[in-house]
Amino acid sequence: MSRTDWEVVIGLEVHTQLNTQSKIFSGASIAFGAEPNAQACAVDIALPGVLPVLNKGAVERAIRFGLAIGGTVAPKSIFARKNYFYPDLPKGYQISQYELPVVLGGKINLLVPDGKGGHYEKLVNLTRAHLEEDAGKSLHEDFHGMTGIDLNRAGTPLLEIVSEPDMRSSAEAVAYAKALHALVRWIDICDGNMQEGSFRCDANVSVRPRGQAEFGTRREIKNLNSFRFLQQAIDYEIQWQIDLIEDGGKVQQATVLFNPDTGETRAMRSKEDAHDYRYFPDPDLLPLVIDSAWIERVKGELPELPAALSGRFQGEYGLSAYDATTLTASREVAQFYLDTVAAAGCANAKTCANWVMGDLAARLNKAELDITASPVSATQLAGLVARIADNTISNAIAKKVFEALWNKEGDSADAIIAAQGLKQVTDTGAIEAIIDEVLAANQKSVEEFRAGKEKAFNALVGQCMKASKGKANPAQVNELLKKKLG
Repeated sequence: MSRTDWEVVIGLEVHTQLNTQSKIFSGASIAFGAEPNAQACAVDIALPGVLPVLNKGAVERAIRFGLAIGGTVAPKSIFARKNYFYPDLPKGYQISQYELPVVLGGKINLLVPDGKGGHYEKLVNLTRAHLEEDAGKSLHEDFHGMTGIDLNRAGTPLLEIVSEPDMRSSAEAVAYAKALHALVRWIDICDGNMQEGSFRCDANVSVRPRGQAEFGTRREIKNLNSFRFLQQAIDYEIQWQIDLIEDGGKVQQATVLFNPDTGETRAMRSKEDAHDYRYFPDPDLLPLVIDSAWIERVKGELPELPAALSGRFQGEYGLSAYDATTLTASREVAQFYLDTVAAAGCANAKTCANWVMGDLAARLNKAELDITASPVSATQLAGLVARIADNTISNAIAKKVFEALWNKEGDSADAIIAAQGLKQVTDTGAIEAIIDEVLAANQKSVEEFRAGKEKAFNALVGQCMKASKGKANPAQVNELLKKKLG
């Protein structure tokens, strides 16, 4: 069977670290980078006689997420003990939610690259999101045959977000993870720092013959902390499963790890089922009760969500779905665009979008800068767009002005245009004089154009623009040149 004869089925479990100041059941700090075990208090390691107390801030962030995805915030949810034994789990159990999670259902709409330069829409349904505490961390690198245990992360608040197995390629899985990452940052429940472990993905991957209704046996790839690794791990796992089955083997349910150095997955342990964890309600924690007044208050504090803002960009500014989605990929980008349009005027909204997504994004990417640290402000970019719109400068000159703004050669587009003499030539007489000189010096191109070679016309336009040092209005050059060539 070829690769096209197989269908891939993917579901993601994403561990989102909530950006509270303290842990989910204790007052210990969750600040990153502390000395090992400096932030593990008696509650986190379950010393005799201590009791957990639920962090209200963690609950509010879960409510915020449930509302943002259109899910159901449970009026009553239960914390359970998930029992397993591992060195970095000091209590011998993890406090999580099982049968009654805080959020049920919900969905995320996204655009997925189609590999041909376009995009298609995809809806991913969510199963649940539940609150839980993180475990500690096992450290292997520095202990020469031994393992060090750092319990600073033990008790860190997590919202585990579980999708339905709705994704059919690594591209869809990555697009979903990016959309989810953008959303949790947008609603300010997580800083999204993947290098520090604030946003980690587990991917459940299986394959089945195309057209088969039953799912294949899945393997879970654990702790993927970059979108690139997520894609690489899934692609490798897909091919590995297909090759195994086609060679007569059978996929066994397992938990696997991805090695970024080799690009391969390897089995860590057989995959546990829920009954292996012996879940039972935590006797030290009361049920979590969330009334409608609490939900309404949190709803009133939510910012305009990406989907709504994207729709507004399309409706009010006439942007395409792709442009609107790109501009709402992060709250910071969306705000920069809104500020640019506010200063440049709604009539220039599309041009503003092109500059934010084009030259500005490229420059920021090259400099490895976030848009919040952009050397060109929204007001400055708006000033540049305004000068393009009123024909003060051409698009080609605008790129020079943008570079000057980036390099701090002037405070505004107007100042740079004046200082460098970049104002566009729109005087018909002046442009005609330039054209006459070009035609006289390029008789061969004139003859080629009159012989039917269209490229010769473009060459003449180029010569005119060169002669004007890029300042001539390109539309006027085209119009006047056509008249003179008859």
